[in-house]
Amino acid sequence: MPWLAPTLLVIGLAISLPLTRFAIAWGRRMGSLDSPGAPGHRKSLRDVPNTGGIAIVFAWTLPIAAALAWLQFGGAVPEGMDLARVRVGMPATWATVVAALWLHAAGRLDDRRAMRAAPKLATQLVPALALAWAFDLRPLTLMDAWGAAGQALSVTLGVAWIVLLVNAMNYLDNMDGLAAGVGIIAALLLAGALMVVHQWFVAAMLALLAGALAGFLVFNFPLHDGGARVFMGDGGSQPLGLLLAVLAVRGVYTDPADPDYALGGAWYGVLTPVLVLAVPIYDLLATSWIRLREGRHPLVGDQRHLSHRLVSRGFSARGSVLIIWTLSAIIGLGGVGLGALAPWHAALVALQALLALALLAAAEGVLRR
Repeated sequence: MPWLAPTLLVIGLAISLPLTRFAIAWGRRMGSLDSPGAPGHRKSLRDVPNTGGIAIVFAWTLPIAAALAWLQFGGAVPEGMDLARVRVGMPATWATVVAALWLHAAGRLDDRRAMRAAPKLATQLVPALALAWAFDLRPLTLMDAWGAAGQALSVTLGVAWIVLLVNAMNYLDNMDGLAAGVGIIAALLLAGALMVVHQWFVAAMLALLAGALAGFLVFNFPLHDGGARVFMGDGGSQPLGLLLAVLAVRGVYTDPADPDYALGGAWYGVLTPVLVLAVPIYDLLATSWIRLREGRHPLVGDQRHLSHRLVSRGFSARGSVLIIWTLSAIIGLGGVGLGALAPWHAALVALQALLALALLAAAEGVLRR
C-alpha cells in the first residue's frame, strides 16, 4: 500500500490551499492580525493575519475524522492494511483529533488575547496528560514491566515529550516559512521510515500533515518578495507540535524480537524521533537558556530565537530559514534507520548530530551571550 501516504499528502495539500485562502480573508475581516503576545514579549508586529492554523488543523483533522467515522461504521480498509491493528488504535486517534482541536482553540484565544505563561502551559498539560495516561501515547512503554513505578515514569516522559514539542514548534514559529518547513521535513522523514516497515496508517497521517503544511506554506513562504500573507499563529504551531509528538511515538522504529525488521532491533532505534526533531528541540533549549541567563522567564517570547540569532550574524531572513531547513533534513536523515546500525555506527550518527548542533551554538554565539 505504498500509494496511501502520497495520496493523503496530495489530499492534505488540496484541502489546505483553499482553507488557507479562506483563513487569510477571514482573518482580515475579523481583524485577527499579528499580535504583540503576552506582557514582556518583544517582537515587531506586521499587518498579517495569524489565522493560518485553521487551514493546517482542519486539513488534517477533517480527513482523519472522516476516515475514522468510515471505519467506525464498518467501512473497509485498503488492501494490505491490518484492520484489527487500525481498530485498536482508533480511540487514540480520535483522542489525538480532539487534542489537536483543543490546542487549536486555546491557541486561537492566545492569538486574540495573549495568555500568560502559566495558564498557557496548563492548556498544554491537559491534552498531554490525557493522551499519555489514558491512551498510552507515550514512549518506552516497555517500562510497564517494572510495575506502577515504570508506568508512571513512562507516562511522565510522554507528557514531557508532548509539552516539549508543543513549545518547540511554538518557539520555532517566528519567521516566514520556518515552522511549516521544518514540520514538513520531520513528517516526511518519519512517514518514509514507517512506510519501510508497512506502518501504513501512521505514515499516512504524517503524510497528510505534511500536505496540510505544504498548502499553508505556499502563502507563508512565497517566492516573491512581498513576505508572508498569513501566519499560523499559536492556533497552528501548538497543534503542529502535538501532532508531531504523538505521531512520532506511535511509530515503531525498532523491534528486538524480529531479526528481519527493516528499521533494526537495537534499543537506540527509539531515538529516531529525537534526531528527526533535534533542531526545534535545540532552538527551545538554547533560547530558554539565553532567557534564563538574562534573568527572564523562559516562556515569555522575544526575538532571540535561532533564526533571529542567525540574522544578527549577517544572514538574511530567508537564508536563515533555508539554513535551518537544511540542518533539520541533514540531522533527521541520520536518525532514519538508526536501530539498524551497529552500535559504533549509531554512536557516530549521534556524535555527528551533537557536533553539528555544537558548531551551530558556537557560530551563533549561544555560549557567549
